[in-house]
Amino acid sequence: MKYTLVIFDLDGTLLETLTDLTASLNHTMRHFGLPEHSTDEVRGFVGNGIPKLIERACPPEYTPEQREPVCREFMGYYLEHCKDATAPYDGILSLLEKLKSNGIGIAVSSNKADEATRALCSRMFPGLTDYVLGSRKGIPNKPAPDGVRMIMEEMGRGTEETLYVGDSDVDIRTAENAGIRCVSVSWGFRNVDFLLAHGAKTIIGHPEELILLMQ
Repeated sequence: MKYTLVIFDLDGTLLETLTDLTASLNHTMRHFGLPEHSTDEVRGFVGNGIPKLIERACPPEYTPEQREPVCREFMGYYLEHCKDATAPYDGILSLLEKLKSNGIGIAVSSNKADEATRALCSRMFPGLTDYVLGSRKGIPNKPAPDGVRMIMEEMGRGTEETLYVGDSDVDIRTAENAGIRCVSVSWGFRNVDFLLAHGAKTIIGHPEELILLMQ
């Protein structure tokens, strides 16, 4: 195969996490006496990490200092409940198994907190991921390319042999910033029209299509 490493986004790409994210966010909103949000609203909030999610969910007049305890409450609750309803999208496990059997490196790069990212990958994809990176201090969140480049360096892969797969505009820009090809997926948190409007060049509608693209 042309590519020897595939770096996946997590939320909206490998896992349907929106139900647990919405439940955790609304628990947090209730805890602080703030308005709750619909699933569609939360869908638009996610993608840039937890601090940005909380910023978008809180009233616009909230200061960073006011948002800090909200963020802590969300992170604590979500870590305990991130696996309640979350599951891989149809076809994802089969895709990862096929990639693994063909000797393709599998990595995950997410703006989700590193601890939650690792917990979910360990639970949902046991033995199938070679490198998992969530949001960590000292590493800028996507679309900065730092995390993706670190994965490539650690795994000894160059730009021509690395493929990035994600569901959002953040992922498109991340791959562009890292100098690697991006494949966007239409089953995640953003629809085809949104992806095209934000520069998507290759869009797939089912995980099986990725194998065909790699041959």
